[in-house]
Amino acid sequence: VQLQASGGGLVQAGGSLRLSCAASGRTFSSYAVGWFRQVPGKEREFIAAISRSDSIAYYADSVKARFTISGDNAKNTVYLQMNSLKPEDTAVYYCTAGTGIRPADYWGQGTLVTVSS
Repeated sequence: VQLQASGGGLVQAGGSLRLSCAASGRTFSSYAVGWFRQVPGKEREFIAAISRSDSIAYYADSVKARFTISGDNAKNTVYLQMNSLKPEDTAVYYCTAGTGIRPADYWGQGTLVTVSS
């Protein structure tokens, strides 16, 4: 499974960004897809995940009601819509795939999100 994340950038607090994760690989359809983020010097933090089979989504409490994960199976792409962004959301965001509600078997390269105050 290969994962390509994109969509990061600089945004003001209160703004929105949409991250995309394009995936390839013949077994991709059987995995859940998720997002983690990491601030330098801190542990990676689970953000959200979505089951490919039934589209059930899971969120960390820190982003619930602000972030939405969704998928387009025809495009093999998963999106993370991020609204009401806060400076503490600043991090490198990683797209992942795997099993379970916090999939972490495969990792893409990160995309940097910077939220200015």
